[in-house]
Amino acid sequence: MLQTFADFITYEIFKLAEGSHSAASLNFFIYDTVKILLLIFAVIFVISLVRTFLNADRLRGLMQTSRFGLGNLAAALFGALTPFCSCSSIPIFIGFVNSRVPLGIAFSFLVTSPLVNEVAFVIMGGLFGWHLALLYAASGILLGVFAGILLGQMGLEKNLILNEAGRDLDQIHMPRSFRGRMQFAFVQAKRTLRKLFPYVLGGVAIGAIIHGYVPEEFFMRYIASYSVLSVPIAVLMGMPIYAGCSAVVPLIFSITANGVPLGTSLAFMMSIAGLSLPEAIILKRVMNVRLLATFFAVVGVGIVMIGYLFNVVG
Repeated sequence: MLQTFADFITYEIFKLAEGSHSAASLNFFIYDTVKILLLIFAVIFVISLVRTFLNADRLRGLMQTSRFGLGNLAAALFGALTPFCSCSSIPIFIGFVNSRVPLGIAFSFLVTSPLVNEVAFVIMGGLFGWHLALLYAASGILLGVFAGILLGQMGLEKNLILNEAGRDLDQIHMPRSFRGRMQFAFVQAKRTLRKLFPYVLGGVAIGAIIHGYVPEEFFMRYIASYSVLSVPIAVLMGMPIYAGCSAVVPLIFSITANGVPLGTSLAFMMSIAGLSLPEAIILKRVMNVRLLATFFAVVGVGIVMIGYLFNVVG
C-alpha cells in the first residue's frame, strides 16, 4: 500500500516520467518517509503500552545481570529476525532506550537489524553458496554482540539525548485502566514522533537525492582500483548511500563477477545497510556527536574486519 501511494503521488500527481532521476528520488522519499514515521509511532506506542504492564526496575535488573553477553546475543538475534533497514530499526532502538534497557544491549539490536536480513540471506545463498550466506549471517550477529558489549562498557549513557525521557517514564505512575494505558502509549508515541519528524525528513531527503542521482556503480567503479585499502575505502564510500541489504545483494553479485573481491563488495553492502548518512541524521536526535561517532567507528571497524575475512575465505 505504501508503494502504491508513493507511485500515485510520483506518477499521477506530479506526472514525473518513470525511470527518471527526479521520479526515483521523489518515490524513494515518499515511501521511506511514510514508512519510517509510521514505524516510529507504532513501535513507540506498542513498547509504551507494554511498559504499563511490566515492572521496569525488574526488567532492567534482568538485562543488567545477564552474563557472558547473553543479553547482547538475544538483542542481536532479535535484530537479525527483523526485516528492517537502518532507519527503520531506530524506532525500536529508541523504545529500548526509553525503557532504560542497557545501552550496549540496545546497540546490539541496532547494529544487527539492518546488517542481517532474511531476504539478503536467501539471495546470497543462491548467488554465492549457503556456506558464505551462513558466514555472512554469523558475522553480522557476532559484530552486533561484540560491538554492543564494547559500547556498553564505555559508559556512554550520558551522551544520550533521550535518556531524560526514559527517566521521566520511570517517575510516572503507570495507569491501570485499559483506556488510561492506551492514552499513555498514544501520548508517548506522539511526543517521540514530533521530536524526530524533522530529522526523518532531512535524513530521508538526503538519501533520496543520492538514491536518484548517484547510482551505486559510481562508487564501486573506484573501489576496484585499490588493493589492500579497498575494504576500508568501500566502507567509507558506502556510508552516503541509503538502501537495505536485500536491494544491494544483486548489485554486489554483478560487481563481484567483474573482479571486485567478495569481501570488499560485502563491506560496501554492509556499510550501505548499517552506516548510512540518513541513519546518522536521525540518530543525531537521540545521541550527541561523541556517541554517534563512537558508534560509527566501532561498527565501521567491525565491517572492515568482516570484509577482510571474506576476502580470505571467499
